[in-house]
Amino acid sequence: MKVVAFARKEQGTGASRRLRNAGQTPGIIYGGTEPAVSISLDHNALFHALKKEVFHSSILDMDVDGKVEKVLLRDFQMHAFKQLVLHADFQRVDANKKIHVKVPLHFINAEVSPAVKLSAAVISHVAVELDVECLPADLPEFIEVDLSKVEAGQSVHVSALKLPKGVSAVVHGDDATVAIAIKPAGATSAEADAK
Repeated sequence: MKVVAFARKEQGTGASRRLRNAGQTPGIIYGGTEPAVSISLDHNALFHALKKEVFHSSILDMDVDGKVEKVLLRDFQMHAFKQLVLHADFQRVDANKKIHVKVPLHFINAEVSPAVKLSAAVISHVAVELDVECLPADLPEFIEVDLSKVEAGQSVHVSALKLPKGVSAVVHGDDATVAIAIKPAGATSAEADAK
């Protein structure tokens, strides 16, 4: 995904306010061997890009005044009540160094799982993203969690996920739970109804 930005010289609150009034968003690119660079981005393009999941979990081609760098969106600040992006932080990416990123989880096949079909269970998503470590070239856009074999009362853990080649999960402590099938109070299963 390509992002166009412009280097900015002016710093400070007043300069940032003038940028925002002109339809621009201040930002910064940091990391790697080069010094940090202050940039400005088109607000509307950035605002709409932030709505896309892929923008948050992809290596971006940042074009700053004709020079293209590989970066990763690290943080952004929104106004408290206006639809306004106040600032965006991007980190340079080295193709030979592993990166630590949060990747979204996509839950599939919940409606065909035995927990839902036979036991009227509800599948609760405990986590919506997963910390992973990989080389930039191996970064997945998302990770699928297949729920087709989940029974009522069972849970899906990080160790059960099929991670793409070169990607490892960063888990602190025990094997974290990703989803759980809970049978609601008062629900009857298809087997009990058949008796």
